[in-house]
Amino acid sequence: MRPGRAAQDQGSFVDIARLRVRAGHGGRGASTFRREPFVPRGGPDGGDGGRGGSVVLHATSEAASLVAYIGRRQWRAEDGRPGAGARKSGRSGSDLRLPVPVGTVVVDEETDAVVANLDAPGAETIVARGGAGGRGNVHFRSSIQQSPQVAEPGLPGQERSLRLELKLIADVGLVGPPNAGKSSLLRAVSAATPRVAAYPFTTLDPELGVAELADGRRLVLADIPGLIEGAASGAGLGHRFLRHVERTRVLLYLVDGSDADPWAALETVRREVAGYEPALAGRPALVAVNKLDLPAVRELRNRTERPDVHWCSAVTGEGVPELLQAIGAAVAAAPAPPAIEVTPPLERLRQRGAPAAAPAVERHAWGFLVTGAAVERLVSRARFDSEAATQRFQVALDRMGVSAALEEAGAEPGDIVRIGEMEFEYQP
Repeated sequence: MRPGRAAQDQGSFVDIARLRVRAGHGGRGASTFRREPFVPRGGPDGGDGGRGGSVVLHATSEAASLVAYIGRRQWRAEDGRPGAGARKSGRSGSDLRLPVPVGTVVVDEETDAVVANLDAPGAETIVARGGAGGRGNVHFRSSIQQSPQVAEPGLPGQERSLRLELKLIADVGLVGPPNAGKSSLLRAVSAATPRVAAYPFTTLDPELGVAELADGRRLVLADIPGLIEGAASGAGLGHRFLRHVERTRVLLYLVDGSDADPWAALETVRREVAGYEPALAGRPALVAVNKLDLPAVRELRNRTERPDVHWCSAVTGEGVPELLQAIGAAVAAAPAPPAIEVTPPLERLRQRGAPAAAPAVERHAWGFLVTGAAVERLVSRARFDSEAATQRFQVALDRMGVSAALEEAGAEPGDIVRIGEMEFEYQP
């Protein structure tokens, strides 16, 4: 249950990564005609292009951190193959499947919206969808046009900048100041073997351990590296450490009983946790004082009247079973942590069958800008390698109301019109 121990020992634990993903472009449709002996007027037989591959992120327990995405930021799926004659469709591009650790949150860098929350093994999401393949000229045959030379190019694949954030999922989060004995306690209650030493900041990366209760239940505990004053503002990598507390059901505040003022240290940690996320202040929590094996700490316990505080020694094990039992009761009574709100994809916001929004026309000093999902999709599909293709494009613009909108906006013959990445000269 300890994620990537060997990788962590080498300082390669990574819990945030940025990458640029691009799905494959769709293959172009073919503009061909049937050519066989004794068939003098074979009709169109151009096949469709293949769909471009998509980029898929999937959560797996085999991945321990996001280190695989540090040295490489550009990821691209395979393009679809073009269509061919005899109605042969092009091969679709292969999807690019990228493994990420369980607990990874995917955020769109441009909008800061949460794209996906991969909080279970096997969870997956399409972060960039491959472009559809273009239709071959066989689809454009009609009673009027028996020999169409029109075929469509494939649509481009989606391209996005993403930020991956790993937020460990655990029942209990061990938080406290540096050198409070959190790693020692994790060793005492589970099979985890975090690094333990007599100096602050021994643990620089979160550790997970599994503790088994007397009734057979298992709890996942996360050892969060030590928090110092100002951690909520980022001091001492505070944001990186506190990120892993968000998904825990119960917090265990652990302080060093031999500290000059353990209660002041406790309040400092509480303040930093609440400063990072106010909702965490209301999360169910326990307080434990460690190092009961020291005479000074035992004396402190004898003169302290705080029934809500648990006293233990992670070294000798004194008080640890009682603390573990209290943790199990707190977890059983605690509600699940709030779910992370995921923003639905833009293409799903419009109900299926609903009419597309009319194109919008904006006037600028250089000309006119036409925007709208339908008209931009039309432009990406358009080809201008023949007179028939150009005429078909013009008819489609008229049907969408683009020509009428430009005329209403005051466009004159010869004005520049920009749609997507293409510019045209307006000719009514």
